[in-house]
Amino acid sequence: SFDYGQRHKKEVDYAARAAVRLGVPHDLIDMSHIGAFLSGSALTDDVDVPDGHYAEETMRVTVVPNRNAIMLAIVFGVAAAKGADAVAAAVHGGDHFIYPACRPEFIDAFQAMQDKALDGYAKVKLYTPFVHEPKSAIVTEGAKHGTPFGDTWSCYKGGEEHCGRCGTCVERREAFDLAGV
Repeated sequence: SFDYGQRHKKEVDYAARAAVRLGVPHDLIDMSHIGAFLSGSALTDDVDVPDGHYAEETMRVTVVPNRNAIMLAIVFGVAAAKGADAVAAAVHGGDHFIYPACRPEFIDAFQAMQDKALDGYAKVKLYTPFVHEPKSAIVTEGAKHGTPFGDTWSCYKGGEEHCGRCGTCVERREAFDLAGV
């Protein structure tokens, strides 16, 4: 997980719980000092998180510039150093129009860059099984594997409970409805 200076750490807490449940290590990489320079987003600064369905004009304020590219570059280095053969990223088809680093073209370009960056040292694959799929496909797949969805977090507002109103909460609710879960 990454601490990039986000306004709340709920996702990090939930990731740590998932790691315990799965019996795998959970490492937290602190890049909050870098995140401080990626300002202006509702995810990092005192900017209101918009309510309602994802729409480019409102949700654009939730973009943290180059966040995914920075985190992926770090984790590819870690993977290569540890001899891992893959890095997984939870990008999905519904994020494409808002978040450039969730688009298939970015994934392909990033993989090509890493192939060059690690040439002769390591071969690490960027695994993004849902890059062409809607979030409902993630819910469907999770349900097949008994994912305890109550132990997952999506809300951008970071309250005690999911707010149910921000774009990611609305999208989460729709995904569960479409998946019939």
